[in-house]
Amino acid sequence: MLSIFSYLKGLNVGSSALWTVPNVLSITRICAIPLFIVLLYSPPGRFTGLFSALLFVAVSFTDWLDGYVARRFDKHSRLGRFLDPLADKLLVATCLIMLIPLGRVPAWMATLIIVREIGVTGLRSMAASEGRAVGTSRWGKYKTLFQIGAITSLLIYYPFLGIDFALLGYVLLWIALVLTLWSGILYFLSFFKEVT
Repeated sequence: MLSIFSYLKGLNVGSSALWTVPNVLSITRICAIPLFIVLLYSPPGRFTGLFSALLFVAVSFTDWLDGYVARRFDKHSRLGRFLDPLADKLLVATCLIMLIPLGRVPAWMATLIIVREIGVTGLRSMAASEGRAVGTSRWGKYKTLFQIGAITSLLIYYPFLGIDFALLGYVLLWIALVLTLWSGILYFLSFFKEVT
């Protein structure tokens, strides 16, 4: 926990560093979280589910967009490297937690996914405080895609265009869980291999 605070303390959070396009996109994802809480707390229905899913896809798209802008226009910053994964993990965790009381996500699956995400975030903070970067692996990218696909399907939930989104979401969630745990194990093995 101390390493996270020491990392935050070292971030350059002046106005010029904060209000870059990639950081604004990350902050937008964080600001969208209360809206998802309200939507998923309201009575479930086809319209609410479809609207929530479309909003989730749009907000998730900003994850790719902020990375593209950062690379294309060289807008990388230490703050951005912290905000981007944090925003993703908060958004995914919020949706998974809010889907539990609706009976769409088993609590144990949500717990494993969230614990892995917190663990990898802590690992990255520790590495950053030591001047090392823990990059995103291809397995991490795959798990993100399957998490987005699973959550989107479980938000829609009801049959639509002949697709059983409840079943599709549950299958994608299982794949996402396996990829989430596997990529987490690889992150930790890689980190401790460098340490020892």
